Amino acid sequence: MEKLLRSLEQCIPKPLYRWGQPIYHRTLALGSAIAYGFPSRRINVIAVTGTKGKSSTVELVSAMLEEAGHQTALSNTIRFKVGDQSRPNLFKMSMPGRGFMQRFLRQAVRAGCEYAVIEMTSQGASLYRHTFIDIDVLVVTNISPEHIESHGSYENYVAAKLAIGTQFEKSPKKNKVLILNTDDVNLEQFARLKIENKIQYSLGEMKPYSLLTGNNGVSDGLEFTYNCQRMTSHLSGTFNLYNILAAIKTAESQGVSREKIASALRKFKEIKGRVERIEAGRDFTVIVDYAHTADSLEKLYQVFKGSRLIAVLGGTGGGRDRAKRKEMGKLAARYCDYVVLTNEDPYDEDPMHIIHDVKAGVEEIWRNHDNKATSDTKPTVILDRRLAIRDAISHATSGDIILITGKGTDPFIMGAHGNNIPWSDAQVAREELEKMNKNE
Repeated sequence: MEKLLRSLEQCIPKPLYRWGQPIYHRTLALGSAIAYGFPSRRINVIAVTGTKGKSSTVELVSAMLEEAGHQTALSNTIRFKVGDQSRPNLFKMSMPGRGFMQRFLRQAVRAGCEYAVIEMTSQGASLYRHTFIDIDVLVVTNISPEHIESHGSYENYVAAKLAIGTQFEKSPKKNKVLILNTDDVNLEQFARLKIENKIQYSLGEMKPYSLLTGNNGVSDGLEFTYNCQRMTSHLSGTFNLYNILAAIKTAESQGVSREKIASALRKFKEIKGRVERIEAGRDFTVIVDYAHTADSLEKLYQVFKGSRLIAVLGGTGGGRDRAKRKEMGKLAARYCDYVVLTNEDPYDEDPMHIIHDVKAGVEEIWRNHDNKATSDTKPTVILDRRLAIRDAISHATSGDIILITGKGTDPFIMGAHGNNIPWSDAQVAREELEKMNKNE
């Protein structure tokens, strides 16, 4: 059926397809909601949107609700979970289409889940996948430029996000709650949504906070104070303080006690593909992270500032966000001592062209001596991502940190003409570390 629909879409003239696309997707969303009996009306729906931190916030909210005894379902970029059953998200999209979201909600209702915690994206909203999902709580983490090529402009990107807020306004659910990060000035339009119960949060609520370090000097968690109560987390980075605070506000809005929240945080070890440590008994550290924007990349580098950093960097997917490629190269040059540029998700664009754009940023900084590396150092270019990871590992010495960024838990390297290669940064890193251990 999927192939048939795609074939039909390809036969329609593009101008006609663009004109009819909203009607088509909205009709598909309505038909799916009817087919599955409007399941969002029978479960508490918590939606998380924003540019960064969505998947992490979804995971944290679910963990806190479960600690309080609630059965949950969750849907995000990383995985789909219904009750105790979890499976990885292999769609390479946070909100799959063709009725997936309605089917997922129906499964959650049948399993007896009280809550469904859902990551909602601008791209999903532009295809009307958020429609006919009645939301109880909407969390907005932050807004910054992303997916500009696919949306046409930053204004269109924000409008797609706001469409989720507009849908939330129309939700017939009682006691709706809007949760906003007031440290982000770009959320003013969301603050104007006609929702009576608005909960705001700011990093100042967590002071004093500190980034904990282990015996090897590597970032090893967070400690903070919330409403006079000390809490700790195994997660790293100031950006995760924001995700944790968003989750705390959400859990509190659902009556979860502070003690249960603190307990959930202590038990919560890591989020796959988000500052995920790959353990192999080495005296250096390997980290896999989804960071795929300049802002998120810099925040990740800052977590480990002070250590010798080795970067495995792809830059960005083919045909999108070209402007950020050079900026990401500059960041790698400023923070890292050794940089390996490699393939990520080229789609139909020449991967070497993408790498060239990123390389220009690295070399601009290194020419000006504005980094820790020597001025005659050049980034290493290795198109094969496995070989790039192997090279980074081979250059690591005691105390180094290898940061493999851009894909996180993405299950494929997306190539030309719809071809893809099954992939896992974490698994490949483990395999290469095991080879190193066996060869010594």
